[in-house]
Amino acid sequence: MNITVRENLIMRNRLADDAPEIYQVIDDNRAYLRQWLPWVDGTDSPAVIQNVLAKWDRQLEQGTDIVLGIFMGGKYIGNIGLHDIDKENKNCIIGYWLAEKYQGQGIITDCVRALINYAFEVLELNKINIHCALDNCKSRAIPKRLGFHESGILKDGENLYGITHDMVIYCLERDEWEAQKEIEYYNALPCEFNDFIELPELSDGEICLVCTAKRPAIPEKKFVPAYDFAVCKGGEKIGEINLRIGYTDGLYYGGQIGYGIDEKYRGNGYAGRACRLIVPVAKAHCMTKLLITNNQTNDASRRVCEKLGARLVRVARLPEWHDLYKEGRRFSNIFEWSVE
Repeated sequence: MNITVRENLIMRNRLADDAPEIYQVIDDNRAYLRQWLPWVDGTDSPAVIQNVLAKWDRQLEQGTDIVLGIFMGGKYIGNIGLHDIDKENKNCIIGYWLAEKYQGQGIITDCVRALINYAFEVLELNKINIHCALDNCKSRAIPKRLGFHESGILKDGENLYGITHDMVIYCLERDEWEAQKEIEYYNALPCEFNDFIELPELSDGEICLVCTAKRPAIPEKKFVPAYDFAVCKGGEKIGEINLRIGYTDGLYYGGQIGYGIDEKYRGNGYAGRACRLIVPVAKAHCMTKLLITNNQTNDASRRVCEKLGARLVRVARLPEWHDLYKEGRRFSNIFEWSVE
């Protein structure tokens, strides 16, 4: 098994011929690895490593574990693996370590990402866990960076040379991984923004949109440029709508379009009509697919999307970093509206 992660970086098994090199890397990093790994003191010779490699080969044949060496430029620098593979319940645990001098280069992050894709695409698993010691901040940063959510803490979960450590359990479920793939797709869609445009008349003869603000991007907050409009009828404001220009991780869950119609005017289709009026602005910025999201309990907003002909992509689990999660929401309906 050989997985190319990026140029000059691969993961592979069948490591029997690499035993001396593996031993040397472990020995060179023994003091560092001993902080977090319980097996370090037991790997005190190349012969022991050879026995461990033979055990990994047996586990591979049995389908319980897949352990891979990490090689950069042909040089062994660490290990990564899928452990305790449960084919019936479709889950496993990922474990990893890297020689100290190679840390801080995104190597483990890229390797874990590649192994996640293998686990979901090839092994067709539904859940992946990563266990990290509570105090191991470097290790804990990996699952956080890759979209795992914290699912619990295992008290006294691991004994390291007479000292017990609480273990944080991170989890990535198939639906979260699929959402990440969709985010990559939407973030790659065309969008152009050089400046705010001169707005055409946005009216259907009964309602019109009046621009109330053109909000510039705030890169440090990952805010994209946005237009705010009042929805007006007969000179009276009856609601609001805004359009965000761009595609980001946050907008996958929050959408490019947000709207609200004052209560006394609801039930007349004004939200959907306002959405249609905003389309020329989106097209002026080369956007042809717009995401509209809503709370699972917001049936009225869902009906607006359905009447527009928008496609329900999924009900997405909100990540903990998103503002909507912090406001108390846990899931969002993700609708894609094609305006080509």
